[in-house]
Order: sequence, then structure tokens, then C-alpha cells
Amino acid sequence: MRAKNDVTIGQALDMMVDNLKLRSKLNESRIREGWVEVMGKPIAKYTSSVSLRDGKLYIKIDSAALKQELNYSRGKIMELFNKELGPNVVKDVVIF
Repeated sequence: MRAKNDVTIGQALDMMVDNLKLRSKLNESRIREGWVEVMGKPIAKYTSSVSLRDGKLYIKIDSAALKQELNYSRGKIMELFNKELGPNVVKDVVIF
């Protein structure tokens, strides 16, 4: 029989991550790890950096043509990563 204040290991880890304020770094790490899988190898080949700060996903692209194309797809990129990480993690996408 479980007491009312018992939590699962997953819930305890989530609480620890939130209490230590590690959630943003964890999300940034997950974005970097999943970049090739979510965006594909051709786009990843021209990507020099990806970072997440204050809900903004910063993407540095080395190809001007790809940069322009991705600017048109910012909403889709935001949707893909919010689907992977949870709602409202990525609030804006900045491509430079």
C-alpha cells in the first residue's frame, strides 16, 4: 500500500531537475542530440551550432540558401521540437 506522499522515480527525477533549475540545459542537450534525427542529415551538414536560451532556439546555418528556406519554416521547426520536448519549450526560432 502506497502512502499519499509517495512518488515514482520518474516524478522524483523531474522534481530534482526542476529544483536544481537544470530543465533548460537538459532541453538544449536533447535538441542537440536529436538535431540530425529531426531535421535530417542534409540540413545538419550545414548547421554549425544549435542552442536554446530563454525559450528561443538559435540555429547557425552556413548556407545562405538553406538559411532563407529555414526562415520560411520556423513555425514547423518550433512545432517539431515542441512535439519532442513538450509544449511551449521552444517559443521562437532564430536562424542566423
